[in-house]
Amino acid sequence: MSITDLAARIGLSKTPCQIRFRRLIAEGYIEGFKAILNPTKMQLDHVAFVEVKLTDTREAALKSFNDAVKKVAEVDECHMIAGRFDYLLKVRTRDISKYRRVLGDKISTLPYVGSTSTYPAMETIKEGWSRVTSIA
Repeated sequence: MSITDLAARIGLSKTPCQIRFRRLIAEGYIEGFKAILNPTKMQLDHVAFVEVKLTDTREAALKSFNDAVKKVAEVDECHMIAGRFDYLLKVRTRDISKYRRVLGDKISTLPYVGSTSTYPAMETIKEGWSRVTSIA
């Protein structure tokens, strides 16, 4: 969205909007900008969520898992969870058979993985996080 469109959307003129926008960047509220890729065009529209339970949750084991999972290209997101399992992964692949290979060859072999449970997504309703409410 251009600064002009943003200014119109929030009811400011272009110059004050641009000043506030730059301040949000300088203060770290906006960390950067990214291209949003179309997973369907890239043949990566199969999404599965994976619960991961570790065999060890001491700090060294967590660090080892964290470092290794960052290297798995198919893992789109990884979140440590407070609950009955340790991590929730969002995995993108071409299809279920490719996902099965990623699960067996990559995810299950990550350090300290004791068990996994997979939940294939049927449809994505909302994805990503962004919010424009006001620029104060």
